[in-house]
Amino acid sequence: MLIGAVFPQTEIGSDSTAIRDWAQAAESLGYDHIAAFDHVLGANRASRPGWKGMYDHTHTFHEPLVLFGYLAACTERIGLATSILVLPQRETAAVAKQAAEVDVLSGGRLRLGVAAGWNDVEFEALGRSFANRGQRIGEQVEVMRLLWTQQLVTFRGKWHRFANVGINPLPLQRPIPVWFGGGADLVLRRVAQSGDGWFANTSARTAAYTGVAPFGPDDAGRDTLHRLHAYARAAGRDPSRVGVEVRIEVVGRSAEDAAADIAKWNAIGVTHAQFTTMRAGLKSPSEHIAALRRFIEAARPA
Repeated sequence: MLIGAVFPQTEIGSDSTAIRDWAQAAESLGYDHIAAFDHVLGANRASRPGWKGMYDHTHTFHEPLVLFGYLAACTERIGLATSILVLPQRETAAVAKQAAEVDVLSGGRLRLGVAAGWNDVEFEALGRSFANRGQRIGEQVEVMRLLWTQQLVTFRGKWHRFANVGINPLPLQRPIPVWFGGGADLVLRRVAQSGDGWFANTSARTAAYTGVAPFGPDDAGRDTLHRLHAYARAAGRDPSRVGVEVRIEVVGRSAEDAAADIAKWNAIGVTHAQFTTMRAGLKSPSEHIAALRRFIEAARPA
């Protein structure tokens, strides 16, 4: 199983040296990739009675693709994965261009995780429709893959129309791997039909906003994977070529206890895991790095 480290977005602060040191530590410890969350804007709860979003304007969020451009220069081999980028609130060609640039600068290390998102406040502020976000994301991915693999593209769809245009430079990966995030059956079908992988929702906290039960290393989780694989076969695809990534949290327990989850996820066929140190009461970047060390040493004993 490939194991990633979640960039502690809301807790690491804005010191570029600390960010560099954290990323280099994750790489030196043997993590396979860095996963970063995405929020462009935070809402002011005080001005929105009844609004119950997970994050607000007090939470720090580094823009993931800009962050990855920086980390590409700070690291040498570790993968870079958005987990996830809220694609429908962004302009498609701009994301394709930014992702291609990160892929070039990192030597082909980008994995683009995308999802429809839950925060209507961001969509409103960014001038995008929240209501049809799920419908648009499929066409967005189709457009990006064309732009990543062809010098000149002409496309006429429901939401995108352009003629004889192209990205230069093209990414090294053609196309960049696209993984979908979410837990609804519609997401599983989308992954099976056209995704390179699935970022599964394993958090009860997130499930409270999506209304979809969290994915777990149990019989229900095994059944969900069987369903995903059945959808892939129905779409004419080899299920073994569709990756699945879960998130393992340390909050409320030790890093060693969290590492024990690796065996459980392995048993049901999960291919990737990401370890997050956020919300565990850690007070400094060095404490986050220490937790990363304890987890990976327990997950991959010498």
